[in-house]
Amino acid sequence: MPHVLETPIEYLKGVGPQRGELLRKELNIGTYGDLLLHFPFRYVDRLHFNTVREIAEENAPVQLRGILKQVRMVGERQARRLTAKLVDATGSIELVWFRGLRWLQPILKDGGEYIVYGKPTRFRDQFNIAHPEIESAATWDEGSATPLQPVYSTTEKASAKGLNSRGIGKLVRTLLPQVKGALPETLSSSLVHQLGGIGREQAIMEAHFPQSRENLDLAIRRLKFEELFFIQLQMLKQKQLVQQDVAGQVFGHVGELFNTFYGHHLPFELTDAQKRVVKEIRKDMGSGKQMNRLLQGDVGSGKTLVALLSMLLALDNGFQAAMLAPTEILAQQHFKGITRFLEGLPVVVRLLTGSTKAAERKSLLTALRLGEVHILVGTHALLEDRVVFRKLGLVVIDEQHRFGVEQRARMQAKAAVPPHVLVMTATPIPRTLAMTVYGDLDVSVIDELPPGRKPIRTVHRTDHARNAVFDFLESEIRKGRQVYVVYPLVEESEKSDLKDVMDGFESLSRRFPLPHYAVGIVHGRMTPEQKDYEMARFIKGETNVLVATTVIEVGVDVPNASVMVVENAERFGLSQLHQLRGRVGRGAEHSYCILMTGDKLGNDSRTRINTMVRTQDGFEISEVDLRLRGPGDIMGTQQSGLPKLHVADLVQDAAVLQQARQVAQRLLDADPGLVQPAHAPIAAALREQMKEKAVWGRIG
Repeated sequence: MPHVLETPIEYLKGVGPQRGELLRKELNIGTYGDLLLHFPFRYVDRLHFNTVREIAEENAPVQLRGILKQVRMVGERQARRLTAKLVDATGSIELVWFRGLRWLQPILKDGGEYIVYGKPTRFRDQFNIAHPEIESAATWDEGSATPLQPVYSTTEKASAKGLNSRGIGKLVRTLLPQVKGALPETLSSSLVHQLGGIGREQAIMEAHFPQSRENLDLAIRRLKFEELFFIQLQMLKQKQLVQQDVAGQVFGHVGELFNTFYGHHLPFELTDAQKRVVKEIRKDMGSGKQMNRLLQGDVGSGKTLVALLSMLLALDNGFQAAMLAPTEILAQQHFKGITRFLEGLPVVVRLLTGSTKAAERKSLLTALRLGEVHILVGTHALLEDRVVFRKLGLVVIDEQHRFGVEQRARMQAKAAVPPHVLVMTATPIPRTLAMTVYGDLDVSVIDELPPGRKPIRTVHRTDHARNAVFDFLESEIRKGRQVYVVYPLVEESEKSDLKDVMDGFESLSRRFPLPHYAVGIVHGRMTPEQKDYEMARFIKGETNVLVATTVIEVGVDVPNASVMVVENAERFGLSQLHQLRGRVGRGAEHSYCILMTGDKLGNDSRTRINTMVRTQDGFEISEVDLRLRGPGDIMGTQQSGLPKLHVADLVQDAAVLQQARQVAQRLLDADPGLVQPAHAPIAAALREQMKEKAVWGRIG
């Protein structure tokens, strides 16, 4: 018999087929259980009102009670808006709406008494409130039995059919008595006690209709913990299963190749962070369990060298290693770098990409199958079925967010015993996200730069300073340096963006004319061959200035390039700006990043630019980015594997997440199978969740 929470939402009194369809489409509410988890996003203290005269600052929320006057529609077409004045005993304030006008205008009555909630902003020395929440005082007073009124998120379409915040609240009130007694406890009694003694059913009831601020705080804290706890439990359980089930090759031998390279071929002394990570990798690969490790390190922190030392360990133990890169340019770069590092050592390194010639490919694949190729570097071409290793022991995946789970699994399937896996990223991931998305991986961080790397000087300039910026570029070029100038490209098909790049190319070509200078260009409309040709010219130093879109964001290494100019920097995300800045600062000379913007910047844009000027710490930058953009945007929807959170927030609730992980880890250490009677509710809830959905962030 289906559980009451699985009942389709249309069977709830007050819903029916039409509204049920609307709730599904607009709010993703398809069952009683979905409605139960559609928690309020804030609560209105019904007992507290502000007066118009008290309004003194922008963006501080106010709740006003007054008479609505002068309700009228003004403006034409796009400029059309609905305006009104709210008048109380101390003064009046203008209200304005730009959206939802069709259903709002008929319900706002001139002379009626209303409750208004919103954030005032100042326009021409007068305060106004754009898009306030508004409700007639009569319906407001009906609900005044609840001191804290829940406010539910909704949409214009849903609101037009009576499913505004109050309408949803009404449905929840109808539902709660029907599910009473049907919400089993999911935590052990000792955990419930630790969280303030509030059970799951009571917490859900209080979250919808709190009886006091204290009860609400306890309920929300309990629900946030529970949500994050089960994510962490799934992650750690998955890790536990991998370690139990997946035996790995034992690389117990640190041999001649590793020792010779370490003793005589290292280009510089490893940093303490690199030494720590190499030690972690050696321990993993010698444990008899398959290594699944994520290596995070800022641009230029020396991840490739750590990966190479790991590959030499595989070679010393009689295995081959593969390195997978997302683009041909990056694969070639890794191939050249590794070949240069290993000069004079008896190691055969080969490169396989989409443009490898047929004859060369044939001999390479034969040599690989016979074990004559020790390290194979390449792109997605490595995933093809005809690429067969004699004895694959380690797979290194660079810029791992560019590869899906299926592609990683295909690499692992190329060995009889699953190879060790090291995934690397130069995109710093905030701790809270790493714990949630990569909770089933061990994470290593290289958090210091090699000696001799000079910090990149970052400055912000507006269009007024363009001539001075060009003069500075000229002085750098005269010293023999090279320059990137990058333009934003929102979509490769957007004509305006292409026009920006072409205009930039033309103005720079005029400013730096042939034959004294050479300006190159790379953008998304070019064929891969054209892009590679232009990039190769820049790498060889045949062009002084490279005008580009963000196609150069990842992996291009030109030590002679000392200046990165980012045009319209306000249109880039923080992680993109950080990646672009990392393209310079790779040589011994001082390097510069110049962020060009217009004069007017929004608050978020200003925060991004100021953060870039202030710090070069990728992890600090990623934390700011997480605050500004939210977790889903940072990870990208395809790769994020982020669970849908109903109450918790990965940004605000980092401390709760940390506590949830520690508690989950302690629990599994003490009772790995969750078989103790006290843990029965947790085991049952975990089984239910793992049945419903695949484990989040599974690396495969």
